[in-house]
Amino acid sequence: MASSPTRARRVALDVMRALRRGELLDRAIERHARPLDARDLAWTRELLYGTQRLRGRLDQLLARRVRGGLEALEPDVLDVLRLGVYQLLEMGGVPRYAAISQSVDLVRAAGSPRAAGLVNGVLRALERAEGEREFPDPSRDPVGYLCTWGSHPRWLVERWLARWSFAEVERLTEANNQRPELYIRPVGMTASDAQTRLQEVGVSASTVEGFPRSLRLPSGSELGTVLEAVPALVQDPAAALVVDYADVPAGATVLDLCSAPGGKTAGMAERAAFVAAADLSLARIERVRQNTERVGIADRVAMVVADGRVPPFRPVDVVLLDAPCTGTGTFRRHPDGRWRIGSTELESLVGLQRELLDAAAELVRPGGLLVYATCSLEPEENEAQVEQFLQRHPRFVRDPVPGGLDPAVITAEGDLQILPQRQGVDGAYAARLRSSD
Repeated sequence: MASSPTRARRVALDVMRALRRGELLDRAIERHARPLDARDLAWTRELLYGTQRLRGRLDQLLARRVRGGLEALEPDVLDVLRLGVYQLLEMGGVPRYAAISQSVDLVRAAGSPRAAGLVNGVLRALERAEGEREFPDPSRDPVGYLCTWGSHPRWLVERWLARWSFAEVERLTEANNQRPELYIRPVGMTASDAQTRLQEVGVSASTVEGFPRSLRLPSGSELGTVLEAVPALVQDPAAALVVDYADVPAGATVLDLCSAPGGKTAGMAERAAFVAAADLSLARIERVRQNTERVGIADRVAMVVADGRVPPFRPVDVVLLDAPCTGTGTFRRHPDGRWRIGSTELESLVGLQRELLDAAAELVRPGGLLVYATCSLEPEENEAQVEQFLQRHPRFVRDPVPGGLDPAVITAEGDLQILPQRQGVDGAYAARLRSSD
């Protein structure tokens, strides 16, 4: 008699189904994993994030053992195999017999009992074959190697190789396949003071070279303890540095056009007299409210549900447009993103960014500042987007770079550019555009 798969594995498959419908990984886990206790939730998150991170590598191993190729498999069967092979080869705490038998049980429970033999046979073959060379030779097929062992889609690998050397693209894929570290940005106190206070509660946070406002938390830190000890935002150093680069003047009025989840809003509100935070939905604005209230600056922030393309605001001193983008700089933190986007999405987002920039330009007072930012690595969304904006809006010019920033993250044009393979954190881009009239 067949046994039942564990609840955690059933949840994992439900999340994989949600991803196929277009949901984001973190949101899908939040929605489906509510019945799990803390231990099972951590295990399920590792399984799901790891499977997405290494999907290209896992698919290469599976494709060599599935007659007819992976395209011939039902979606549930393929996802059960992906989850199973990740447990088998990457999760040392899972006994091999359990990785295999539970995958067989899971595919039966998913309504595909006829695939049980295939799942069992493929995973047992992989168990026996571990250690064999099964990936393209990088010297002969660099694209194939970076797509499979590097676990990134071909269209992205090819465009990155057109800009950077093989060695740099390999470093980028390796950086994206690492588990992300946990960082905070203190609000209302220096990183040094926050470090001292955390030490008092037993948390040894470390500074991040080149990112003076950020602290790295040790692996396994209890986030609740950290956020009780210091007012802080959970924020990658790249995002924190965008706020430093924006360099909002003390007493300025600021508009954050695409503000959720509110990290940059809170950072700017430390110096600004007033920040209007806008975003497209009430749910997204609620995240801004929660973050600004938790760090004690909500009294300086007004929150508005609004479409940034038709913003209901008067001109202000500073406008931040942290634009929707492909997120190619955040694949370590959001590994599902690399499989969700394609060249069509890139083209669509470039068009949306153009509309948002044109609308933002009308909200900058004469002499004011427009800061355009993304978490993308793609030129069309970054420097090319800015160059085209400057051609359309000749009253704007690039503004001088604020002092105190690491020259390694400043381009020849004066833009901020942070690359995962060079700085070891998320990727980010920003440009300071000053209105001249």
